[in-house]
Amino acid sequence: MKTRISCVMFALMLVACNPESPQAIIDGAIYADAVANPARSDSDRARDAGRKPAQVLDFMRIAPGMTVLDMFSGGGYYSELLSYVVGENGSVVAHSNEAYLSFVGDDFKAHHADGRLPNVDVLMAENNELELAADQFDAIFLILAFHDIYHVAPQQGWPRIDGEKMLAELFKSLKPGGIVGIVDHFAEAGAPRETGNTVHRIDPGIVIADMQAAGFQLDAKSDLLRNMDDDYSKIVFDPEVRGKTDRFVLRFIKPE
Repeated sequence: MKTRISCVMFALMLVACNPESPQAIIDGAIYADAVANPARSDSDRARDAGRKPAQVLDFMRIAPGMTVLDMFSGGGYYSELLSYVVGENGSVVAHSNEAYLSFVGDDFKAHHADGRLPNVDVLMAENNELELAADQFDAIFLILAFHDIYHVAPQQGWPRIDGEKMLAELFKSLKPGGIVGIVDHFAEAGAPRETGNTVHRIDPGIVIADMQAAGFQLDAKSDLLRNMDDDYSKIVFDPEVRGKTDRFVLRFIKPE
């Protein structure tokens, strides 16, 4: 028993001396605590059952002190949760653009009003105008947004994205060993990229191929958000499937 305790204490001392160690021991309660934070809105809490955020954050290995990019952050659901997990010694960059702001309405303002998330900075960058510093982030989140790389609606302020350029920018900005967490709606296996534009779904095989072409390595998959009753032919905004789609969860890393 004494030997075991000594080994654990030694491991904790190593982590304390090197907080960026990939072997850092994280108390899983930190994710449940973030979800239970009383400052969260009722509307966000209503989404938790379908999104399982504590399990997703755990799977993506988000830890205190990290700097995280929430790419295409939507209303700010995950930006807020990330801010609680990374804590006062970490930071979150919540990315958005004018088209997303129009789509989410007041939700974005509510999440970021009055400096309520002091460790979150908002980054506004339109399609194909994203510029990030090298080795800036420990992790990047793309939640229900990878398919938007293939969405084209210039009349709504969403010109075609240069996906190769965008992923190269993300790769540059991620520290070696850093994580990219992706959650998105399943499309049929073998479905073309255009489903990102029509039904706002994507074949995970396309995501994996594009990420690997950009230099990322697939680290793990999770079935946390599977729903085999989903109808892939329906657009994700259809009331019959909205909030209940079959979703894949992928974790990539940037090689060291």
